[in-house]
Amino acid sequence: MANPSRLVINTGPIIALTVALGDLRVLQQLYEDVLVPFEVCQEIQVGGSDGFAISEFEAATWLTKQRSPLEILPFLANSLDRGEAAVIQLALNESIQTVCIDEAAGRRIAQLSGLLLTGSIGILLKAYQQKYQFSMQEAIQRMQDRGIRLSPTVINFALEQASKEQNTEE
Repeated sequence: MANPSRLVINTGPIIALTVALGDLRVLQQLYEDVLVPFEVCQEIQVGGSDGFAISEFEAATWLTKQRSPLEILPFLANSLDRGEAAVIQLALNESIQTVCIDEAAGRRIAQLSGLLLTGSIGILLKAYQQKYQFSMQEAIQRMQDRGIRLSPTVINFALEQASKEQNTEE
């Protein structure tokens, strides 16, 4: 399995990781460079009805936040929302092999574009494997409490992997 040092991330995982862990520092520990397309920056800064994750996003000054919109291929622009399309386009433009997208349509098109995928749960699992200190069960519960939808299959997989990782430490 590839161990990428660079990542392009979408809005959903930024919000999910903020919910799960309280900030985005985990990304700084796992990757040398995390790029955020201009379009995703705009989505975060709008912040929905309650402005959630804006301060955590702004505090993450080590993120490489793009300052101008991308010229997005028509296929991507017509198939996905602007954030997902921008994530894939930026990864392709910068020859970055891995994107972090949670939405199914974005994940499918990223794969069709030859990119490797992770999502918010994938980031949490990678962090857990690298001994980042947190409770997987509590992180998932916070995500669910905030209305982030996770399939029972994904939840069970994450909890099983975290349990296996914990058992290998003992």
